[in-house]
Amino acid sequence: QVQLVESGGGLVQPGESLRLSCAASGSIFRIYTMGWYRQAPGKQRELVAGITNDGSTNYADSVKGRFTISRDNAKNTVYLQMNSLKPEDTAVYYCNAAIAGATMVPREYRGQGTQVTVSS
Repeated sequence: QVQLVESGGGLVQPGESLRLSCAASGSIFRIYTMGWYRQAPGKQRELVAGITNDGSTNYADSVKGRFTISRDNAKNTVYLQMNSLKPEDTAVYYCNAAIAGATMVPREYRGQGTQVTVSS
């Protein structure tokens, strides 16, 4: 069984920073694309950032220049460095990954989510 566990959320003031982490564990053969999504109350879930296993990245327009996604393949971990946070970044952030486990067939996994609140 594969699990994704996020950490690093919290309450910060506008302009401050947070770093989210998401570690994959279990019977992992290979991890492909990893990413972060978020969902604010009353809004649809949206892709924040993604990173392929060769390091190519993509970002939502709303976070470009402020957020940075990275990964440590040796630790099966993806990070999201969030700088210059704004109140509109408030949401539950979910880690997502395409992982091939014991069956060697890739499937999507999602973490339990971590709350990020930006408020003065």
